[in-house]
Amino acid sequence: MDFKVFDLGLIEYNQAFNFQKEIWQGVKENKIPSSIIICEHYPVITLGRNTKKANIFVDPSQLKKNGIEVIKTDRGGDITYHGPGQLVFYPIFNLNNFRRDIAFFLRNLEEVVIRYLYELGIVAERITGLTGVWVGGKKISSIGIAIRKWTTYHGLSLNVYRPCLLNFGLIRPCGMDIEVTSLEDILGRVKRDKIKNGIVRKFGEIFKYQGEKR
Repeated sequence: MDFKVFDLGLIEYNQAFNFQKEIWQGVKENKIPSSIIICEHYPVITLGRNTKKANIFVDPSQLKKNGIEVIKTDRGGDITYHGPGQLVFYPIFNLNNFRRDIAFFLRNLEEVVIRYLYELGIVAERITGLTGVWVGGKKISSIGIAIRKWTTYHGLSLNVYRPCLLNFGLIRPCGMDIEVTSLEDILGRVKRDKIKNGIVRKFGEIFKYQGEKR
């Protein structure tokens, strides 16, 4: 079974979300294979279903003046930030074709990142009771998903370039007092396309797919 890969480049959050919904419909109905959407977002703070107001430190009107959107979403989890320099991967997977187990799916998303970072010589880990991937006690990948009709949407982010970390200081990421890091902080210069291809390859290995790029 194949999946499709859609690379949207730098895109507004809501535009990407509308595209997710379109692909979700096709995947749910088995009209198209399970798919991965790759993109970067213009600066945006997204609020998950469990977000508490105290986890955003700046008035939304001030954020808007600074060009940072604030958007409520239907994904799980708390608050996070997306911006240029951070790669986002939205797996739209019909779990009827895999395993109808949400925890299993989340752990596999973490495994995609952990195995790819291992290839780069980075020791990444999970933290018991939490979702996401850490390196040296700092979070490098956040995960927040939604599932309807056993078909997934939303997904994971991977901090690639150092500038994407700056606006994390405006929030309490994932509702926790944590530090964040990026691949550039750890490795120095890195290439977007290499990372995109590497993560997609790991999806293929872990979910037993072969990618078909559009």
